[in-house]
Amino acid sequence: MSWNLKKFDELTNTELYNLLKERTLVFVVEQNCPYLEVDGKDPFSYHLFKENNGEIVAYLRILPAGVSYEEASIGRVFVKKEYRGQGFAEELLKRGLDYIQNELEETKVKIQAQDYLRKFYGSFGFQPISETYLEDNIPHVDMLLEK
Repeated sequence: MSWNLKKFDELTNTELYNLLKERTLVFVVEQNCPYLEVDGKDPFSYHLFKENNGEIVAYLRILPAGVSYEEASIGRVFVKKEYRGQGFAEELLKRGLDYIQNELEETKVKIQAQDYLRKFYGSFGFQPISETYLEDNIPHVDMLLEK
């Protein structure tokens, strides 16, 4: 298994197809949440993913400051169902935050987290900055990490 971090233009057609397929499977199908998954932000983002023989195991999207928020952001975080519980989510987030802080040299990261993951993100230092609200019928909370 290998980790990859690529700008949009560096992704192969197959990698892009597989990333979008898995994101749709998790966020639209698995969560039974019809919404526009391909939102126009991918070309401006970095794509961090773990692959196993071409299969996307874990993924997150790094959005530089100014794309979604004034601050840098992380989104579309997932670990494929059959790979959950093996520590990939922690490693994925650690790698993403490391890139934002050390390569992009950003000190603030804002996320829109599903509320049930508040404790998970909190373990990395994220603090809630909003009340819980519904986004696409799923409880969310805005969170901020400042280093």
